[in-house]
Amino acid sequence: MASSGDEGRVVVDLRSAAESVGRAGDEEAHDAPIQEIESLCMRCGKNGTTRVMLTLVPNFREVILMSFECPHCGERNNETQFGGQLQPKGCCYRLKVPSGQREILNRHIVKSDSATIKIPELDFEIPPEAQRGTCSTVEGIIMRAVDGLQALQDERKKVDPQTAEAIDQFCLKLRSFGSGEAAFTFILDDPAGNSFVENPNAPSSDPLLSVRFYERTREQQAALGFLAEPEQPGEGVLPASAVGSNSGGLQSEPHGSVGAAAGRRAIAQGNPDEVAAALCRYSAPEEVDVLPSTCGACGKECVTRFFATKIPYFREVILMATTCDLCGYRNSELKAGGEIPTKGKKITLRVQNAKDLTRDVIKSDSAGVKVPELELELAGGTLGGIVTTVEGLIVKICEALERIRGFQFGDSTLEWEKKKWDDFRNRLSKLLSLQEPWTLILDDGLAASFVAPATDSLEDDKQLTIEEYERSWEQNEELGLNDMDTSSADAAYNTTKT
Repeated sequence: MASSGDEGRVVVDLRSAAESVGRAGDEEAHDAPIQEIESLCMRCGKNGTTRVMLTLVPNFREVILMSFECPHCGERNNETQFGGQLQPKGCCYRLKVPSGQREILNRHIVKSDSATIKIPELDFEIPPEAQRGTCSTVEGIIMRAVDGLQALQDERKKVDPQTAEAIDQFCLKLRSFGSGEAAFTFILDDPAGNSFVENPNAPSSDPLLSVRFYERTREQQAALGFLAEPEQPGEGVLPASAVGSNSGGLQSEPHGSVGAAAGRRAIAQGNPDEVAAALCRYSAPEEVDVLPSTCGACGKECVTRFFATKIPYFREVILMATTCDLCGYRNSELKAGGEIPTKGKKITLRVQNAKDLTRDVIKSDSAGVKVPELELELAGGTLGGIVTTVEGLIVKICEALERIRGFQFGDSTLEWEKKKWDDFRNRLSKLLSLQEPWTLILDDGLAASFVAPATDSLEDDKQLTIEEYERSWEQNEELGLNDMDTSSADAAYNTTKT
């Protein structure tokens, strides 16, 4: 709690000010007043002033800017915190910086408190606690790291000259990266999903920038303050010593073999007709199962409802919906069921009339979306897995671009860049008016996406083309298929023991 200053001046604590500012809506974020709070200076022990303001990074999300200044000793610092909710998934940005291209180093970066920065070429990592949340550039983050390494070099040279010399040599290499003299890879990994790397080519894809969304682990959830789901009884793996000394004589089994053997025995002992009916049955929508889950917004316990169903001309899918009674957060997702197909699938739809806009579309979280007429390309993972129509997919793309195409309408944006975005938004909205035919392409390496045909047979629909292709090594690596080992489970299913 901050102390009071001049008489008649009301001073509130930091949490109250942040909450009062945080209650402002999106429309009021730009006009939110600056809250001034007296707070303790950690250098001289006297009271300084902290200014707090909620603002909106253009087309990104709400952030809380905090700036502290002490008039007694001159201490100053600033910090950026996110005022919105945590994202449902983490994000990992990988930016390739070629040598001699300094404009790449000027790209804007939004780094949250939970983000980790890595440069593999130097085996260098900036942990979340080393640099607080900030809005900067690639060059700014690297130079700030150099300044941090050089801060105590004078004292270090007196105590450990050898280590100080090694740090000096390392800083020279790091400075060469910050000045654009050497090529390197800039990786920004944020489990909270609240970090961002500018793409100046947006809405087109950037060959130098790739983004990946992933599910958080239990350790990452706990570090972010989430309520990590506890391990179920028997879920943990006992150490070898404990297994060997167990009086029950438990034997160490390869991963996957125990469940596979038990399933095989159950099938062998059951009625074949009943087993076939149970395995091939698809749940109706009213047969909904419930699982305990964690809210992606507030981190409290909630429930996820799901059911499996079979879509004609497609495959088995699992529909999932999560609701939180505490904060009102809602999220729906679609997952493909069954085995992983051996080939990927590319679906091409030629949109020519209003009936085409009403076609059902299933877009999995691994599918990319392309509209060649607009040079629009969305990487896999964007928008997540959704069930919608062709029109609904375009509307969701428009909403996503309005919300997260960061830095394109800031005060420093050039006029031609604003005009470019206005022109693209107008062209995107014209797709729905069907002023001219256009093409929608869904490219899914897991073949888990679907566009409904307009005829009873897929072969009779001339506007819809489905192509299967062999996945590349890079695609299998991104999907985690290269390192997948099912030999233990296969051996258990193939064994003759009952």
